[in-house]
Amino acid sequence: MHADRFFQTTRGKIVTELRRHGSASAADLAREFGLSPNAVRQQLVVLERDGLVVEKPVRRGPTKPTLEFSLTQDADRLFPQAHDKMLDAVLREVREQFGSPAVERIFDGLSKRAVERARQRITADDPEQKVKQLTEMLRENGVVAEYSLIDGGFALHEHTCPYSGISKEHPEMCQVIHHVIDETIGGDHVQTESLIEGGKECRFEMKPAPLAKGA
Repeated sequence: MHADRFFQTTRGKIVTELRRHGSASAADLAREFGLSPNAVRQQLVVLERDGLVVEKPVRRGPTKPTLEFSLTQDADRLFPQAHDKMLDAVLREVREQFGSPAVERIFDGLSKRAVERARQRITADDPEQKVKQLTEMLRENGVVAEYSLIDGGFALHEHTCPYSGISKEHPEMCQVIHHVIDETIGGDHVQTESLIEGGKECRFEMKPAPLAKGA
């Protein structure tokens, strides 16, 4: 199936929602998409048949357990992966022949170009609009991303990463998003969770610099 078309379908939207939240019941998904629970269950049956979701009973309170659905490892193939074995091999070869500083210089260059592209997209003055533009840019690059409000700032949630596989061996790749946040959002930020370290998401807590008076 073609990934772009798939994610525009109801099944694709269900897969994306499960990636964002980890698990959900048919009733949860029905409320999210404005569909009947039966209509959602029909889509879940197909996804389960294809080996993309599994169901398990979860006790949410004193009532009987609720059936929740979550993605299987096979569902990972549906999400864009921007790396391949050749890129991994090239980076390993550079590291072995020229040392880790050479790999760091490569990602320094990639970070600079990523910042240049991001500055063309992230042009708002309002801090929240900046974070919104960054989130939209990440989505266009194959990341399931969203942001939320937190005390004093914003949290950026990356539920998928096109580079998660290669980043485990080459963590320098993760510096790219940090540079982009620094140069486009400004202020202070800290990463509080990481996919490559076993987290459910890459989470960045950001406290943008306040707008200058008169801006």
